[in-house]
Parts: sequence; structure tokens; C-alpha cells
Amino acid sequence: MSESTSFELSREHEEFRHSVREFAQAEIAPYAARWDKEHHFPTDVVQQMGKLGLFGLTAPEEYGGAGEDGDFTSLCVAIEEIGRVDQSMGITLQAGVGLGINPILTYGTAAQRETWLPALVAGEKLAGFGLTEPGAGSDAGATRTRAELRDGEWVLNGAKQFITNSGSDITSLVTVTARTGTREDGRPEISAIMVPSGTPGFTAEKAYDKLGWHASDTHPLSFEDARVPAANLLGDQGRGYAQFLATLDDGRVAISALSVGCIQACLDMSVAYASERQTFGGPIGRKQGVAFQISDLEVMLHASRLLTYRAAALKDAGAPVKQFKQAAAVAKLYCTESAVTATRIATQVFGGYGFMEEYPVARFYRDAKVLEIGEGTSEVQRMLIARGLGLPVE
Repeated sequence: MSESTSFELSREHEEFRHSVREFAQAEIAPYAARWDKEHHFPTDVVQQMGKLGLFGLTAPEEYGGAGEDGDFTSLCVAIEEIGRVDQSMGITLQAGVGLGINPILTYGTAAQRETWLPALVAGEKLAGFGLTEPGAGSDAGATRTRAELRDGEWVLNGAKQFITNSGSDITSLVTVTARTGTREDGRPEISAIMVPSGTPGFTAEKAYDKLGWHASDTHPLSFEDARVPAANLLGDQGRGYAQFLATLDDGRVAISALSVGCIQACLDMSVAYASERQTFGGPIGRKQGVAFQISDLEVMLHASRLLTYRAAALKDAGAPVKQFKQAAAVAKLYCTESAVTATRIATQVFGGYGFMEEYPVARFYRDAKVLEIGEGTSEVQRMLIARGLGLPVE
């Protein structure tokens, strides 16, 4: 079983990796197939992840976080190891921190942080971020959800879709982008507003029946005259979309880490199966047609891990925004597309058994495709990379 590490992590990071791995193998791996089959969101396990400190890796000690003992690289390590056994729990952690905690931590007022962060950092509660709509996502100008300020309250009307961690039993709020006015140039003014769960007029609709990530929590959201205090504005009015774009850079690296976990799982499963499966008097792993495909998985794993942790190191070092943004886009593009390829290869190695749900490889195959879509599609990453090179891309 390969344990390659193509980026030199610190001894502390490696020790942390092993502690998360032990947790994932004991508390997640034995149950992941059942959760997937039953479309079950294991709230208790999510809260156990919180007790382990996984939701607080990027948060200050004053909110219950790891403070100087944690960093963005540690979060990527945790996401990789959780995603290695269950992509659904990996995305739950990634979204819980990247889309739930970090926007409040980065743009929230002192009062907002004190109100919401302690329970989120502890993993007792979750938060989501509502950006995507049926006709809007990367295209902010197409946002239809509106928020009007009336008598000291924001009144929201509209809908969001594909929102992670938005309707679970422990979801405490969702931050929503909405039109709050019109700019001088005629473009819509987009702001971010925090909407607590249970707000009258705010509904998390029935959970999606998804291709993959069956054990993660994903809902469409609707707002019908949902009222929240004016103080629930997150960051500056009119800066909601720009704030979220900055949040996405971190998220792209975290999704890359989730992809690394997927590739590692595919490699592990393929090596084990190819060593055991007998045909024509010997293991299939001695056949070049199989061995070469598995060798490609090893190459993809090394390259993906290197790109991911290089980007994470740039984040932790406070690298210039332009440099980090380019590294994040490169990592996200390569790692996610490699993960999809890795699941295809692993399924092929397993042959007919790879098509059967009793084998984890089938679950990873279904889970992988969305990695190329969420946090910015592969097409968006190519556009960002081209812009970073100075090309005049529209």
C-alpha cells in the first residue's frame, strides 16, 4: 500500500495526519458504505470530528480554535485523510470550515464572530454559504435573490441551490448572497447576509437525490419575505461577491486535498486487488496492462499532493494574492481531473466487481465527478490560469 508524500510536511503535520487517519479508520470507514446506501448524514460523527478539533484548525484560540497550533495546511491534511475513507465526510469538513466558518472569521464583526463561531468551531453546529442559483453562480450579475432594507431589517426573497450543510439538524445559519441595490454603472450590488436557521420565510427544501456524496447534507433553499436584523450583513454592503471569490481560493485548495484523498484510496484499493485477484495462474498485477495503469495512479498521487501542499504552504506563508490564486487554480484543475481519472482506472482494475456497490471503488467513482464542478468548474480554473498568465481571456 503506497504512502507516498511528495511534499515535505513537518513532523507535527505528519503526527497530526496519523491521528486523523486513526479516527477515520475507526469511526468513519466501517460505516461509510451504509451511510451512502441510506443517504444518512451522521450528525454524531460530525460532532466527533469537532471534538477532535478538525473544524477549528484555522480559527483563533479565543473562539475555541487551534490558534498557532493549527494552519491551513493542517486543514488540508485532515480533509485528505477523511476523504480517503469517505468523500461525503470530507466535503462536510471542507464546507463547514471553508464556506461556514471562514467567511464569518474573515469578514464578520466582533459581535458576529462571538455569536456564531464558538459553536461552529467546536463542530457542535454547521453553517452553509448560499451563492448558486438556477441561473447564477460564477455569473454574479444573474443573481435573482434580493434583500431590501426595511425598518432595520433585511427582507430576503429568492432561491438558492446545491447548498452544502444547509439543512442538517445542526445547521445554525446560512450566509446568502443577494442583490441589495444597483451600482452607478448599472450592475447589481451583491451583498452577503447571514440568515439563521428557523428564520420565518427561510426554508431548506427536501434534500437532493444526488449521484454521489450521499452522506453529505445538500439542499435547495427558498426565501419568502425572510427577515433578519440589519446587523446580519456580513462584511461591507456591495462586497458580498468579491468576498466570496476570495473565499473560493482557499476552497479550491481544500477540494484539491479532498481529491488527493480520493486518488490515494483508488491507489490503495487497486494495489490490494491486483495483488490478490488471480487469473491465468497468477495475480493480475503482474500483467503490464494492469500494472501500468496502477503506476499512473502513483504518478497522479505524487503530483496532486505536491500541487496541493505547495498551494497550502503559500497560503500559510502569506504569499501575494496573485501567486496564491494561480497556485490554487492549478491545484484544483489538476487534482480534481486526476481524481476522476483515478476512479475510472480503479474501476477498470476491478473489472465487473468495480461496477458492484459492495465494493468501495463504485462509491468513489460516483463521488468523484462533482470535484470537477464544485468551487469553480474545470473550465473556470482554465480561465483563471490563462488570466494569471496575462492572456486576454474574456
